[in-house]
Amino acid sequence: MTTLHRNLDTDGKDWKATEQEYFDKVTSKNDLIIGSEILTHYYTGNSTEVIMVNVYKTWDDIEKAQSISEELAKKAWPDEKARTAFFDKQRSYYVPFHSDEIYASIETIGTKEFKASSKEPMIVYMRKSQMSMSGKGKGMKEYNEKITLKDPYIKGYYPFRHAWGSDSRDFMEAYFYDSFGDIEKSNQKQDELAKAAWPKEADSKAFFDELRLAFTGTHGDYIYHNLPGASK
Repeated sequence: MTTLHRNLDTDGKDWKATEQEYFDKVTSKNDLIIGSEILTHYYTGNSTEVIMVNVYKTWDDIEKAQSISEELAKKAWPDEKARTAFFDKQRSYYVPFHSDEIYASIETIGTKEFKASSKEPMIVYMRKSQMSMSGKGKGMKEYNEKITLKDPYIKGYYPFRHAWGSDSRDFMEAYFYDSFGDIEKSNQKQDELAKAAWPKEADSKAFFDELRLAFTGTHGDYIYHNLPGASK
């Protein structure tokens, strides 16, 4: 995940077309990039955020994919001046600093994969929690099996945790929805599913008390739009 920030000194009118062109000519043709998203601010603390997400099978593929992307760029813009002009324009939409973080997926606790078909932007809700690292707390897999994966409003669900970055406690969850309103409907549905899964109040309290031990209690909520044409 690379977090960039828009350059507010540019009008940005060709930003979407420029990123779409790069995706069509490079990212979409790079087989080592098995997934990608471009996420833009919707409800976050910084309206300039643009997050570039690339998914790889292995750590080694990150470096290999970069070399392939460089070759694809040369084929897409064989004239060096044209290629330089394109990348200068692409860079101009962002300020000079960015941050990079690498996460590892956690498929063992349940994922909900999907193939986006809508031409409209989807809502991507990112929940960032801190793991307690205490060795206590369990039940995430059970919770996802009984709640998250049965929620029809959640079109996609991807949990992942820190592999390289500033905080080894990071635990992230990405939820894909068709609309912003579906988040509230999803919350109500999850309450219904939880009551059905643990009908006895004592059982419910015991389960969630144990689950909470896995985390510090600190978390952040971030909501983005994706760029449908650049989704892989």
